[in-house]
This record gives sequence, structure tokens and C-alpha cells, in this order.
Amino acid sequence: MIVLKQILVATDFSEASAAALNYGRALARTFGASLHLLHVMENPFLRPHAADPHTLTDAALAHLLSRLTDEDRRTLHATATLETSDHPADEIVTYARKRHIDLIVMGTHGRGTMAQILVGSVAERVVRTAPCPVLTVRHPEHEFVVPDPPAATVNRSTPGGLS
Repeated sequence: MIVLKQILVATDFSEASAAALNYGRALARTFGASLHLLHVMENPFLRPHAADPHTLTDAALAHLLSRLTDEDRRTLHATATLETSDHPADEIVTYARKRHIDLIVMGTHGRGTMAQILVGSVAERVVRTAPCPVLTVRHPEHEFVVPDPPAATVNRSTPGGLS
């Protein structure tokens, strides 16, 4: 029997992360689990930015908090956490270990093999190092379902029979 008490959704605010949050919510409701939402932002200090680093952090936190609804907070005991790190995958795994997370849900962009070799993949590293199962979600969610091609209709009044 699967028991999920703590579900972590790691977000980078992408469409794939929004899809992952939908899955995380549904799983938390199904299993009566608490929902954790985590965003790891790149360390803005010691990097050239047009904006004040504190302003960037405040904006990221506000954006993160806006992802959770009042219902999420009330029924799923949802919490949002903003961490700062140059190594987001390691930070996600550390968070999961410290809080005894039972499942991590995160979006993935589905980069090709060459792109993964060159820039790496946060999701791939989390999958390899996490202390619990990881569910990765791509956007659009239904991409694995390929629709049937439109059927050719037979029209007996045209010369070849197909319209």
C-alpha cells in the first residue's frame, strides 16, 4: 500500500511546473497529504542585475505565494518556500530529506540528449539523487497521447473515390 503524507512540488514557474502543481494537488487530495511548494532561485548576489537583489527575492516570493490558493492552504496544509542556491537540484533534494518528503513532483522541459549533456537537467539530477520517488511532468500533459489521423472519407461522386 502506498502512503504519501508529504508531497513536494518543485517549481521554476514554467508551464511544465504549473502542470506538476496540478498533479501535486490532485495527489495530495487523494492521499490526504500535505503539499509543499518550493522554488529555488539563483543566488542574485554577486551577479550583475539591473534590479536590487532584495527586490528580485521579494518578487519571486510573491510569485511563489500566488501559486497557492486559500483552499490549498486550508485543505492541503500547503506551504510555500523560497530557497536561494546556485545548485537547485541539490537544494530540492536537501529540502526533501529534511522534511521527510514521500514524493517529489516536478515539471521537465524534455530537452534532447545533447542539451542535457551541455546544460544538464535539474529534474534528471533530482531523479538520480532524491531520497524518495520523483514524478516528472511535461507540458502539455497529454503529449504522450497521439490522436488518430483524420480518416479519409469516401465520396463516390468524385473520380478517385476520396474527398
